[in-house]
Amino acid sequence: MTSQNIYILAIESSCDDTAASVLCNGKVLSNVVAGQKIHAEYGGVVPELASRAHQQNIVPVVHQALKKANLDKSQLHAIAFTRGPGLMGSLLVGTSFAKSLSYGLNIPLIDVNHMQAHILAHFIDEDGYYKPPFPFLAMTISGGHTQIVKVNSYFEMDVIGETIDDAVGEAFDKSGKILGLGYPAGPEMDKRAQMGNPKAFKFTKPKVEGLNFSFSGLKTAVLYFIQKETKANPNFIVEHLNDICASIQYTIIGILMDKLKLASKQTGIKHIAIGGGVSANSGIRKTLKDAESKFGWTTYIPKFEFTTDNAAMIGIVGYLKYLEGNYANQSITASARLKI
Repeated sequence: MTSQNIYILAIESSCDDTAASVLCNGKVLSNVVAGQKIHAEYGGVVPELASRAHQQNIVPVVHQALKKANLDKSQLHAIAFTRGPGLMGSLLVGTSFAKSLSYGLNIPLIDVNHMQAHILAHFIDEDGYYKPPFPFLAMTISGGHTQIVKVNSYFEMDVIGETIDDAVGEAFDKSGKILGLGYPAGPEMDKRAQMGNPKAFKFTKPKVEGLNFSFSGLKTAVLYFIQKETKANPNFIVEHLNDICASIQYTIIGILMDKLKLASKQTGIKHIAIGGGVSANSGIRKTLKDAESKFGWTTYIPKFEFTTDNAAMIGIVGYLKYLEGNYANQSITASARLKI
């Protein structure tokens, strides 16, 4: 580890959150996120509106991150940014800003894969949180992704299972939409699930070979179930909302856990980490913790603020790449479908 303090400014703009963070070595000095409320009206992220909001937010957010870290931009050693995957318009705002700033300050530019960052968020220096040893299994669960990744080292990762259709976050949001909940529905479903009976209603789990996932069938099953029940009783949703949410969440967690157990069995790896926005879900966190005694696993659950899209996770990858001298050049472009 270096004895000199390395200051990295990180920028994240892959979807609808504009985020900036300053890290000193592996420690977070500031982590600022500006969300975009406007998408709630449309029941999902509108790419054109998202990129416009990023343009408005990026300068104040970066300014705030530097101010909170009590740092001048002249003290920075490098600029890290999300290259992809994500919405192209949103990524372009962060990419062009990071390139301009690194060029203006004449310091290295470091491109970061958003999905790798969700996994490597576990290596942020944070009191009370342990870092997983290599190799470990990481399950990344978010609105756009559901993957099981075998992590061999910081930058050597193999995707061993992924969704063949909807991501788990979509399953929560689309089920929530059927129930008349606002967007994003995940947090509201989680809250209601805690007050409901998870075994009140049974939804069948899709049969998918190997370590891959599928959630589109579950979404359809929820739709047909609600249509059938509300036909018989128009007040069915209102009367049973907590139980419905609990049952859907229980099914989703069951699907995720079945695949994790299989992955652990196949690889022999018992160090299990989660990351991505859906890893903020209390049911998933509790089930994973319970799995420690059940299966002899050691589990790693990130600090709440490092689960959803944030720039601190981009910063830790930037720092690790900086130590390796792994920089990007000014010709680099955003990539909406960047793979791990």
